[in-house]
Amino acid sequence: MPSDWFMWIIFLWSIFLAVIIGIGGYFMFRKFLKKMPKEDGKSILDWQEYYINETLHLWTDEKKAFLNELVEPVPELFRDVAKGKIAGKIGELALEEKAEKMTDDLIIKGYILATPKRDHKFLIKKLNEKEIDIKKYEAYF
Repeated sequence: MPSDWFMWIIFLWSIFLAVIIGIGGYFMFRKFLKKMPKEDGKSILDWQEYYINETLHLWTDEKKAFLNELVEPVPELFRDVAKGKIAGKIGELALEEKAEKMTDDLIIKGYILATPKRDHKFLIKKLNEKEIDIKKYEAYF
């Protein structure tokens, strides 16, 4: 007959595995939903990739560094995904405005529109550090 402590270890391990599988399933399901085609036949991720590819030539090393600075608060595990989502929104804005090059203005607007409101405090802090006036972006917050 197994001892009580061993049974507790098995029970706790089972709970741990169920929680981890549930969390993984949640994120996989979210990714699955983003990959589902919309009415136009393209998914959210397809449009994101399209906007990035169409505006890739507009990015300079300086502007890429600026975007990297803005996404520094994002945990490293999720940083590439966040950067892709933000770059996709920036690309969409650049195509709408028929921009000839990436500007700080486009990058900041895209960042605001692509991120949840809870992340805007980090952006405001970073813009204040760089002495960039945030008043012209208040309509986007």
